[in-house]
Amino acid sequence: MCVLRKLHPRGGSLAVANNGGIALTSEEIGELLKRPSATQYSERALVGPPFPDSQARCAAVLIPLFRAGGEWQVLFIRRTDTVQEHKGQVAFPGGGCEPQDENQEETALREAQEEIGLQPKDVRILGRLPEFVTITNYSIAPFVGTFPWPYQLVMEPQEVDRIFTIPLGWLADPAHREVRPYVHNGQVHRDGVIYFQEYEGELLWGASARMMVDLLRTLQLA
Repeated sequence: MCVLRKLHPRGGSLAVANNGGIALTSEEIGELLKRPSATQYSERALVGPPFPDSQARCAAVLIPLFRAGGEWQVLFIRRTDTVQEHKGQVAFPGGGCEPQDENQEETALREAQEEIGLQPKDVRILGRLPEFVTITNYSIAPFVGTFPWPYQLVMEPQEVDRIFTIPLGWLADPAHREVRPYVHNGQVHRDGVIYFQEYEGELLWGASARMMVDLLRTLQLA
């Protein structure tokens, strides 16, 4: 496993766990998410074209983090092949806003409960990342939260095919990701799509990969 040596948010050196993982605390992650720079990134590797003539649909996701064996893990889902959109893709728990949701944070927590059985009371929201519009015309607000581990997760079988995790240290290694050309309606656009290498047979790319890179940059890990 790679050993990451980055600047600590307070100006010192970032401690590295014995297993090579990232030793940021949840408090430090929350502090970094509150900084102005956390909302200023403009990643050139986009997901798709803008929709200037239509109203983007409200949506939110939860980026769930937990510590296991002294290492931060990021939880992902793989969607089933029967969902309406993003069939079979790796994603974060989340979905469209509903009328009963008071805000997008509530949307993210409700969807996580529905899709993987993660109870809102067990999630500590640390902050959020910049909102952006996807190729499917959703304006997604990504929220970062921690939850205790071990935890009894329950998949919603109509929407979720698998729950799995990837170490944050692995995701932070730049050798594990690249930007590939984006082709839409037969035209190659100047903006590309972020792809991570396969991890235990799972491929993280597109909107979820962009959110992950935004989080890594916010945490000064990319």
